[in-house]
Amino acid sequence: MTATAPSLFPTLDAIREGGKGKVAAALSAIEANPGPAADLLDRAYEEPKGIALGITGPPGAGKSTMINALIAGWRKAGQTVAVLAVDPSSRASGGALLGDRVRMRSDPEDNGVFIRSVAARNRLGGLADIAYPAAILLRAVYDRVIIESVGVGQSETDITSVSDSVVLCIQPASGDSLQFMKAGIAEIPDIAVVTKADIGAAATRALSDLKGALSLSHRDADVWAPECLSVSVTSGAGLSPLFEAFARHEAWLREGDRLARLRAVKARDWVETEIASEFGRKGLALAECEFFNDWNNQPFTTIRRAAAEFRVLRTPSHGA
Repeated sequence: MTATAPSLFPTLDAIREGGKGKVAAALSAIEANPGPAADLLDRAYEEPKGIALGITGPPGAGKSTMINALIAGWRKAGQTVAVLAVDPSSRASGGALLGDRVRMRSDPEDNGVFIRSVAARNRLGGLADIAYPAAILLRAVYDRVIIESVGVGQSETDITSVSDSVVLCIQPASGDSLQFMKAGIAEIPDIAVVTKADIGAAATRALSDLKGALSLSHRDADVWAPECLSVSVTSGAGLSPLFEAFARHEAWLREGDRLARLRAVKARDWVETEIASEFGRKGLALAECEFFNDWNNQPFTTIRRAAAEFRVLRTPSHGA
């Protein structure tokens, strides 16, 4: 009798029950072996528990400080929180330069908070290659998943691909509102926040500029109208309205099948991007013919099957 080979990955139930050590090990295994992780990730995709919140904005805008406040508020409300912090990369090692514990504080004994830093490496868009699969796994385990982008200015549109809600952070007197309007980033946020509101008049002007920039963005009728507010983590001013804005946007997402539809579109976009990046336009065209029906409900299996098919087609003996 032949013994069954052990799986590289625990079950989703085991990860949910095993605490953050199990979550960390699963993410490391996924990053090292993305192909064999497809079954686990597709199940996580089918069984979302939480909402994924993307936080973007330029360096120095106070994103990490605000995340600390969000963690504290949601933990006080009894919700579990995971943070995926995408850091700039070390040119020597390729690893994350800043690291999670440098910028964010959490109790290591609290299994309700998980923080992971990943390196952006050479990828544009403010994210890392692991970001989408990691977000899928984390939202199947935690009530709230926060993805903090690397803060690369005008190349941060990728944050929408992994997030259900997107928060854009602007600091006063920076001129960021105008720059983002020019770059098209004004199309991105569901909630826009002027940080460091305790600065006073500069924060008030920045909020006015931000509202003006967002009013010029073009959105369809069935699209959320972005909310703008100012927050001071130091004084606590604006934090309650921020949590209320999150709740309103989540309620809007959960109306009917809107959240499922939006996630399906993002899953398809991710599959298209991954296949086109790896196999080019011809590979994408072939995948659309062969695996179209699986894209929305089994995105990770689609990638694995497509890769296997392309390897066969590339072998010299194929068709001989």
